[in-house]
Amino acid sequence: MTLREAFNGNTAVAMAGIAFTGCDLLGAAQGRARAQAPSAARGKARARPAQRRQEAVVASRRRQVVVAGRRVKTIDVHAHCVIPEAYALLGLKVEDHRGPGIEEVGPRRMREMDAQGIDMEALSINPAWYRAERDVVAQVIKIQNERLAEFCATYPDRFVAFASVALQYPDLAVQQLVEGVKKLGLRGAAVGASVAGEEFSDPKFHPFWAKAEELGVLIFIHPQSTPDLARRFKGNGWLANTIGNPLDTTIALSHLIFEGTLDRFPGLKICSAHGGGFLPSYAPRSDNSLRVAPDMDTGVKLKKKPTEYLRQMYYDTLVFTSEALRHLAAEVGVSHLVLGTDHPIPWQAKSVDHILKAPGFTAAQRKAMLGETAAKLLGIKP
Repeated sequence: MTLREAFNGNTAVAMAGIAFTGCDLLGAAQGRARAQAPSAARGKARARPAQRRQEAVVASRRRQVVVAGRRVKTIDVHAHCVIPEAYALLGLKVEDHRGPGIEEVGPRRMREMDAQGIDMEALSINPAWYRAERDVVAQVIKIQNERLAEFCATYPDRFVAFASVALQYPDLAVQQLVEGVKKLGLRGAAVGASVAGEEFSDPKFHPFWAKAEELGVLIFIHPQSTPDLARRFKGNGWLANTIGNPLDTTIALSHLIFEGTLDRFPGLKICSAHGGGFLPSYAPRSDNSLRVAPDMDTGVKLKKKPTEYLRQMYYDTLVFTSEALRHLAAEVGVSHLVLGTDHPIPWQAKSVDHILKAPGFTAAQRKAMLGETAAKLLGIKP
């Protein structure tokens, strides 16, 4: 059985219990949504003429993405937002975060999505809370996950979301993941690439990976630079992000491979931002490291070559050039690539065209990258 076949079977069970129904929070959110943003049928009856005109203009501006003559539902797995109320509990300000409009999930964001040709975003919040105390972080996560669920209930055809989790307290993170998926209808969890200096491969995190595997949900890894190298990143070039982010992901994935975490949890579904960092670009070195330095072998016996694990994970397409996309597909398999924009941080404003115009891909492969693969991973109807 392939990873995808296993996922499809598990997802039918896992997702059946997390539809946007039967939840007091979401019922209230949907009630507020109906009061604040009427549905199409009610809107026609109640909306003022000026409002109807504005809605018509917004609707008409959505870019329709077509591949081989057929409309494609585009799904962006890499889209950021922040919740100001939760940020304040951490002593942070929205203004400290890059990305114009990052605190807004509504008309402005949807207009920007429409211009790019993005039908749906999978919202995530970068973890700025891994050093927070338990009582504080519990409140932060509660606020964030409930607000994310409200966004998704208000705009169900435009947004799904990844739960936030407090991984520094693995037992709490497990509870938050379960509640986020089963009660709030969130589609997985967004995590950093390490937890306050600790690697994901540490056995203390095994309960979290086990629960994610059991639920059959996607874990989205987004790096937070590589703090150990902060001094060397100083100077021109924003190296803390330019180099630090892809390096952080590279280290995280390498530990998950070499420490046997992916063997222990073979059904775990992981998607990495920024094309998986540097790892896919120089992966074969991993196959030779312990041959060259057998004294560095700690005794972990892997079930396959390190490079083979790359094809059981997923990666976004935020790699900028057609050649980089071609190479990434060659290393990890095109069926494991999903559209990622980093919205509203303006790294790549034409992420859809990046996939449409890259040479060498079939129409079926382009459709898979643009949305079909993400739809299966996130439980979104085509």
